[in-house]
Amino acid sequence: MNRTRAWSVALALVVAPATAWAQGTVTAGFGAESTVLDPVKYSAGVDHYFMGQMFEQLVRVDPQQRIVNWLAESWKVEEVNGKPVIDVVIRKGVKFHNGDPLTSADFEFTYNKLRDPKVSRWSHLQAAVERFEIVDDLHFRIHFKEADGNYIANFLNLWAVPKAYYERVGEAEFGKAPVGTGPWKFVSRTVKDEIRFEAFADYWNKEHRPKADKLVIKVIPEDLTRVAAFKTGAIDFLDAVPLSMVEEFKKMPGVKTLTVVTGNNLFLNLNTQQEKSPFRDVRVRQAAAHAIDVDAIIKSVLFGQGERYEQVGKGGVGYDPDLKPYPYDPKKARELLKQAGYPNGFEIPCYNLTTPREPNVKEVGEAMFAYLTAVGIRCKVQGLEYGAWINLARMGRNAPPEMDGVFSHMWSQNLPGDPGTAWAGHLHTFMPGQGWGSYSTTSDPEADKMVEELRSTMDPEKRNALAKKIARYKHDKVLGGIPTYRPMVTLAWRADKLDFTGWPYPGYWRQFLEVTVKK
Repeated sequence: MNRTRAWSVALALVVAPATAWAQGTVTAGFGAESTVLDPVKYSAGVDHYFMGQMFEQLVRVDPQQRIVNWLAESWKVEEVNGKPVIDVVIRKGVKFHNGDPLTSADFEFTYNKLRDPKVSRWSHLQAAVERFEIVDDLHFRIHFKEADGNYIANFLNLWAVPKAYYERVGEAEFGKAPVGTGPWKFVSRTVKDEIRFEAFADYWNKEHRPKADKLVIKVIPEDLTRVAAFKTGAIDFLDAVPLSMVEEFKKMPGVKTLTVVTGNNLFLNLNTQQEKSPFRDVRVRQAAAHAIDVDAIIKSVLFGQGERYEQVGKGGVGYDPDLKPYPYDPKKARELLKQAGYPNGFEIPCYNLTTPREPNVKEVGEAMFAYLTAVGIRCKVQGLEYGAWINLARMGRNAPPEMDGVFSHMWSQNLPGDPGTAWAGHLHTFMPGQGWGSYSTTSDPEADKMVEELRSTMDPEKRNALAKKIARYKHDKVLGGIPTYRPMVTLAWRADKLDFTGWPYPGYWRQFLEVTVKK
């Protein structure tokens, strides 16, 4: 006998009648570039800046950070024969950019791609799914082998990808000419230069949509060059205002700004697995935590544009206001190193991201490594561009090098925050083919047990309590990295030409879902 129990239903959106958009082009300058345009192959948050213009998921986060239905008309979590099932009804009349209708088969296709480790870097997110059941063209069920609270926390994990088109053109061609259901339709891309879109006339959402007909995103990594392009009128929208210029932009006539916490959580990852690593000793990890004056870095390097956090950001699942970061105490750091058998310190590779994935991230890394060096953890700094940086951190590759020291890392817990997936990736022991520790150099049996329990916990209150327990354990043992800060980003646009409303995910506030070119 089946027993069905409704668990959670997201808020439905009210779809209003269509309104005509103004003719005009939005030209934006972004500081970073996507690694891929294919949702089944994406590797990191920066890909969402571009994918989020074209592709959509079943649910999303609105500007007030509420979870709302999107391509899902409705969904619920049921219990069938003792196992959880997510039952989804998708919206009628949604079309892909090539005119194909969105059906359940497209989500099944995405699921099969995302669970394949040969294709997806995120196959572990589908590890608890037993099977995908198509009920009809607009109705499907995701059956689980076991409960997976992370699945819900990740907005049901599935992107709408057109099965027929993808299979017809092939993986390589799809990556060059992607097709989604989103408000913007791909036109062209010149790598390291620009990507062009046009508004999708048949976009399903008549209330939340762009009122412009073209979007051009220029890739301009250099801060001053990007600012100059804005000031001369070459671009209308500026991503990541340089931190030293935020106050200037807020006072600039004719310019509007939006300053927000990105939802990304930065931390210093430490290799605690290698047999000879000094960081196997908890005292050395604690020394590293005491060695860095994160508050001073936020004030001086980030010009105050960062939010200190300890394990979980404010308001997130497991947030504990009583859990405080390790205080800056270089004397205590040296003493801990001495107790651990390193009275003269030691040398260690320290890997720094040089691509501006977050504002001033290169300078922040340099400052942190300087603090470590000052107490005796002498950093041999190696700068890496984005592709090399993320590949070094990724576990399970067939060839070295391996991250063998200190790594300036980050992993989004999203807005609203939930650390389940992040901790499964960088706190849990790496387990090839089993979906754990994809970017982890930590191995702790007790942490593994709790992270696995967190994934299997769907009840919100129980999940919050367990996440608090993990946060305390992670803090005390300095496991899965040293939390540092959550970046704040300021976006700016020409008020005489544009109206813009930021949506936090996907795209981390950078999606042009609601942008208007003024007539």
